[in-house]
Amino acid sequence: MIQQVTQGIRISVNAFFEGTYFKNYRLHYSFGYRISISNHGKDTVQLQSRHWKIFDSLKPTAIVDGEGVVGKKPVIKPGQVYNYQSGCLLSSPIGAMQGHYDMINLASTKKFRANIPKFELSPAFALN
Repeated sequence: MIQQVTQGIRISVNAFFEGTYFKNYRLHYSFGYRISISNHGKDTVQLQSRHWKIFDSLKPTAIVDGEGVVGKKPVIKPGQVYNYQSGCLLSSPIGAMQGHYDMINLASTKKFRANIPKFELSPAFALN
């Protein structure tokens, strides 16, 4: 598990390989990831949006921006944890992701970025 803390918000990531399949006559590698966002600060925060950089060894880096995560903009009180799972497809068995969440401190209305640490996307067979 990879972790990073920004302004009292700890982001933990656990990535896993889901398998391969063909789409439009091309082999794709499916990866999933579980993310845990824990609030170790003293104020309630809300996740507003996400920014991802997706690295695929056979393609240029993809940038993905969007509102919230999995259709939600969670409010996370001090001591609480928000968990979700998502995934991505790569055209190669080796890649990585990193990014940030745009957050807002609901007490001060101050916006900040909670960094998502870089995590590898690669099945065991690709590492040998």
